[in-house]
Amino acid sequence: MTQREDILKAALDARVQEVMHYQINIDNYTLALDRIDGMGDRDQQELAGFRDQLETLLASEKLEQKKARVMLDVLRAQVEG
Repeated sequence: MTQREDILKAALDARVQEVMHYQINIDNYTLALDRIDGMGDRDQQELAGFRDQLETLLASEKLEQKKARVMLDVLRAQVEG
């Protein structure tokens, strides 16, 4: 393997990990939102600000994961090509 191939492979592995980390966060935020939604009215009111933060984080993680997947696809094409 050439140095370029080694670097591309390392970058590919890092992107796979990055996409996985985003998915873990997406799953955690989604589950947290579901949990809050299942609470009583008082708890939901108290956690309204936190719920808003989770929704913002969830949207951000989904967007960042899409970007990372684009780069992952590009790296895969280079490694496999």
